[in-house]
Amino acid sequence: MKKLGLAALGITAAIVALVNLGSLLALAFSALVAYAGFHYFRKSTSTISKLFWGGVLVIGLLTAIANVPAFIGIIALVGVLYAWRKWHGTENSNIINNATDDPFVNFERQWNEITK
Repeated sequence: MKKLGLAALGITAAIVALVNLGSLLALAFSALVAYAGFHYFRKSTSTISKLFWGGVLVIGLLTAIANVPAFIGIIALVGVLYAWRKWHGTENSNIINNATDDPFVNFERQWNEITK
């Protein structure tokens, strides 16, 4: 039953992500334009060029904010990633379970993890 729920979540999230693929690409392009505007705004020395690159930055930010469906697509991609990880059983391996303080038991446990 849990696998059925994960499959339904993954398929639904994948469909939503594919539907919003265009807006995701538009958001990426807007972020690129905003980054270029910010980068060249900081590098420019004349007032005219600062005004131009500041305008490019504002246009990039406004178009990025206007892409609301892209944020839904990002949430859908997170749902696909969650379903994928739960389906394959990969958990966060950064958590260390230190059940005992005996160094020999910990060594044996780590040795078994290395030799898998």
